[in-house]
Amino acid sequence: MALAVEASEHPFQDLIEILKSEKNEDKKFFSPQKLNDPRYESLPFSIRVLLEAAIRKCDGFYVKKEDVLNILNWRQQQNNAEVPFSPARILLQDFTGIPALVDFAAMRDAVMKLGGDPYQVNPLCPTDLIVDHSLQIDFSKCAIQNAPNPGGGEKQGSAAKSSPAKSQPRSSQCGGHGGCKGSCSDEPSTDTPGRAAVQIENSPILCPFHLQPVSEPETALKSQDAEFNRNKERLQFFKWCSKVFKNVTVIPPETGVVHQVNLEYLSHIVRDDGGFLYPDSVVGTDSHTTMVNGLGILGWGVGGIESEAVMLGQPVSLTLPQVVGCKLVGSISTLATSIDIVLGITKHLRQAGVAGKFVEFFGPGVSQLSAGDRTTIANMCPEYSATVSFFPVDDVTLKHLKQTNFDEEKLDIIEAYLKAVKLFRSYKNPSEDPEYSQVIEINLSSIIPHVSGPKRPQDRVAVTDTKKDFQKCLKEKIGFKGFHIPAEKQNEVIPFMHKGTEYKLAHGSVVIAAVISCTNNCNPSVMLTAGLLAKKAVEAGLIVQPYIRTSLSPGSGMVTHYISASGVLPYLSQLGFEVTGYGCETCVGNTAPLPEAVVDAIKQGDLVACGVLSGNRNFEGRLCDCVRANYLASPPLVVAYAIAGTVSIDFETEPLGVDSKGRAMYLRDIWPTRDELQQAEEQTVIPSMFSQLKDRIEKENKRWNSLEAPESVLFPWDPKSTYIRCPSFFHKLTKEPVCPQSIENAHVLLFLGDVVTTDHISPAGSIARVSAAAKYLISKRLTPREFNSYGARRGNDAVMTRGTFASIKLLNRFIGKTAPKTVHIPSGQTLDVYEAADRYQREGIQLIILAGKKYGSGNSRDWAAKGPYLLGVKAVIAESFEKMHKNHLVGIGIAPLQFLPGENADTLGLSGKEKYSLTIPEDLAPQHELTVKTSTGKTFKVLALFENEMDIAFFKHGGILKYVARNILLQQSP
Repeated sequence: MALAVEASEHPFQDLIEILKSEKNEDKKFFSPQKLNDPRYESLPFSIRVLLEAAIRKCDGFYVKKEDVLNILNWRQQQNNAEVPFSPARILLQDFTGIPALVDFAAMRDAVMKLGGDPYQVNPLCPTDLIVDHSLQIDFSKCAIQNAPNPGGGEKQGSAAKSSPAKSQPRSSQCGGHGGCKGSCSDEPSTDTPGRAAVQIENSPILCPFHLQPVSEPETALKSQDAEFNRNKERLQFFKWCSKVFKNVTVIPPETGVVHQVNLEYLSHIVRDDGGFLYPDSVVGTDSHTTMVNGLGILGWGVGGIESEAVMLGQPVSLTLPQVVGCKLVGSISTLATSIDIVLGITKHLRQAGVAGKFVEFFGPGVSQLSAGDRTTIANMCPEYSATVSFFPVDDVTLKHLKQTNFDEEKLDIIEAYLKAVKLFRSYKNPSEDPEYSQVIEINLSSIIPHVSGPKRPQDRVAVTDTKKDFQKCLKEKIGFKGFHIPAEKQNEVIPFMHKGTEYKLAHGSVVIAAVISCTNNCNPSVMLTAGLLAKKAVEAGLIVQPYIRTSLSPGSGMVTHYISASGVLPYLSQLGFEVTGYGCETCVGNTAPLPEAVVDAIKQGDLVACGVLSGNRNFEGRLCDCVRANYLASPPLVVAYAIAGTVSIDFETEPLGVDSKGRAMYLRDIWPTRDELQQAEEQTVIPSMFSQLKDRIEKENKRWNSLEAPESVLFPWDPKSTYIRCPSFFHKLTKEPVCPQSIENAHVLLFLGDVVTTDHISPAGSIARVSAAAKYLISKRLTPREFNSYGARRGNDAVMTRGTFASIKLLNRFIGKTAPKTVHIPSGQTLDVYEAADRYQREGIQLIILAGKKYGSGNSRDWAAKGPYLLGVKAVIAESFEKMHKNHLVGIGIAPLQFLPGENADTLGLSGKEKYSLTIPEDLAPQHELTVKTSTGKTFKVLALFENEMDIAFFKHGGILKYVARNILLQQSP
């Protein structure tokens, strides 16, 4: 729906400007600079995005002029003023998305019943839903079995001893050369001159010998089939939504995880809505939504109910945040990888205490970070508890976009618009630095690479100190680090014969070197660094000794894809780092036996031999019982130590070896520069990866494409379905709101103490066999094995209502112990919470909840408000509320009432077994004091925690869902 910004009633009509274009039609945009206020250019860039959204969305109801002025006056109003934020789009994953879309489907029914046009019921904000949370591992088997000889430094015949997993290939077969047993075609691809191109499918598995696609392994096919069968109803519903709702895009299963798809496919940087430009921004139901901050897109994670509210047209409410400026200075250390930088910055920010604040990066050091580095730092935002980690758009961002299928025309518009509204910057120009609440300076040169070892992952050692530390460990008593080697034995050297050649082993000699792409080492840059280092090493004539057990275990076929596409895989292979399979191998002890001569030499000299791996576990003896010292290192350092043949080396002063001309070669001579690395990423890897993702989404998902779904304007609810059910939020909806209903002789459903969290309230996890939800599912002829989880059944309000307050950790003062139970006061019976609430409703008795401090704390959960509403709860009276949950209660139609300061249920002498009455006046106002009367004659005051007229409107309508439904009907009235 195009923005109606030209209407004369828009309060900031005068701020509209025209962006001239020689190639395209002119674009329009709001220019905050036309406010002619010098404070604008001193605002942090992230706050400028908030300001633009407030100007553009100012309607006098959700967003007022006062909000715009408060944001403009950020310096004085930070941590004080509440302001609205209307994001450009919503990001949902399937578990949190299904209840929201079910509500919209139910709203269509309600509007139709009242004579309205159901076609008009659509999300008001563009919504992207990624189906990525429904896959379970029903079947498990390595796609390619671990080889008895996974590669080693010696090339001859090593591949022949590896074998892929047995499966029934469905595509062309490999000729079986070099050990491949017929899973691929050994014809080389010629798609890209000069290197082998690899076709990556939905479950990308490549033949490790020929780098050609193999058919999906049996386990992946079975798990994906089980996913579609188990979740068929939900998937059909999602597909119906994608067909009938405007503003809804569904990304099907088997595509990718939500934050990656958001980054690689959905992000626009600048949005064009009917010729009107504005910054891309997003709130999502995934904590790592912040990943897009690295591209200059403002966004963060929210709960399901906040996202649904935005879909309904309501902005996100937030306290105007403090903005911490993180100034990056200095030059990145030569040996520091992207992961070193990310973890180093994360550590600094965690120590600085930035919880709940915006972090914005500036300073000359930012220019050294690639777009991938920035998005990875932003992705770590939850680890240091900031709300956002924002990198304003610069030339590096535009260069990245150019490689990700943004055409020149669009890039020109993006750059011109961002410069026009002062949202584009040069990090090397300090005159563009805004004001911040505080500044943290991080010197990038202080971030140096580390290894962990020799026995535990938590024992980190700077690479520059590794030799000295290892020699110290030899002397120390046996313990977490020490080996207690006698002084006279510390320089022991043992010669041995291997394949007819004599070699020597000493303390610190490397005998296992494993490049593993798992955990944080899956970042493309670190694997590419390893590959580029291998390339330079081979070109210089350096080798890995053949007795060292080397291996390369990518975390997925995609890792093999990008190190192959960049042309570095043959060099890794030449050093002995052959692809051995896709699974946990070396770090779980699945290492092929060392050559007998090596084992004998280690035993003869009682040597502390070493393993070096880029995994996550290195406990003594884990890799091999004769290898006592194990170090965790980045992939390129694994290659470096393998070439050196020892961890007892100072890379600064000692050479790795000699080149073909006999010259000493140091690590610095073959370590890739950041320019070389970024060039490989931007020109080869990133375009290929983005292209593959686009194809998977738009073309290659055969199961999704063949899935049948209805196309009717109203969803055809299946009364037999236990996954999708029309919720009762619109039960008895009228065209006009009724006066707020007073509470008369209500009983207390639950009498709760302090810090009742949303985990106590909201259904989560597996469905217990003795629960009310289980009884319901059994009545539908389901067996316990078919229950699935509450998350999977979030589209069925009957299940979710029964799961509300079903936590075994719920402490109800009526019961006196933790249990999902309560007392039905009229009868005195102890029942499941749902069963008691159901009986009260059948008896026509209203319900309230009594609670202590911090009611509703914890993570935002939509059913923590929806569930109590459907149980019949009219009000919650508590000492205090978690702010977000209080807003959720208002949004669903439950009154949040707070005891006056110094009062609570105990000080007032309440047992919870009284009846409670409360008159809600027609002139209800924010922060209204109301009087509660009990059946025992006690009276006390409570504060109605409505913050503004919008809260009052929602409550009077019975919640935002009914408010929006009536608004749609009102707009259709003649």
